[in-house]
Amino acid sequence: MDHFCGIYGIGAVILIVSCQHFDKNNITLFLGGYAIGSITEYLTSFLVEVIMHAKWWDYSNNILNVNGRVCLLYSVFWGILTIFLIRKFNPFIDTILDKIATKLSPKIVKIALTFIVLFLSLDCLLTCYAQDIFITRMVIENNIEVYDIQKREERYQKLQEKDFLINFVNNHWDNEKMIQTFPNMKIEDIHNNIIYLDSLLPEIQPYYIKIFEK
Repeated sequence: MDHFCGIYGIGAVILIVSCQHFDKNNITLFLGGYAIGSITEYLTSFLVEVIMHAKWWDYSNNILNVNGRVCLLYSVFWGILTIFLIRKFNPFIDTILDKIATKLSPKIVKIALTFIVLFLSLDCLLTCYAQDIFITRMVIENNIEVYDIQKREERYQKLQEKDFLINFVNNHWDNEKMIQTFPNMKIEDIHNNIIYLDSLLPEIQPYYIKIFEK
């Protein structure tokens, strides 16, 4: 079972919808994307850390960063991406969707859109659940001291008692799948040490070539 990395799709949708108001020229589009992309990235990082006690990224070593959640370099990327999305990508997708819509009845189009939204929403929920299970497994099996260790121990024990669920997890959300899907996932222990989960599984290689070391 594969997973979508929701932040990219959600971020793109937010940029396309929000930055329509900045579509005066490329400069205003860049500034709008820079601001909205940074806010979205910061809030996502904050919510993931509060809800899942994990870090999807950490820019603490980058110059001009804010709490390690956003930094100048990637905020600039958001601005550039916005120009591409508004000027090139979104018009192209709109053209394709318009052609499809002319060949289908409004009812079918509505059903298809509803199905897609429900599918992606379900995938996001399952992905978050899979991440939580993966983090719990890494914490328990590697004796990592985290603030919510008691809850994770209870969760891990309950998981082991459910044969169907543990078989499903082992088949679809194993360590290799999770590392390759989320290669930069990290957690913080009670001593404020940042632990990259892929460092606990050195035998599993990510799908990309590392240019910058951690």
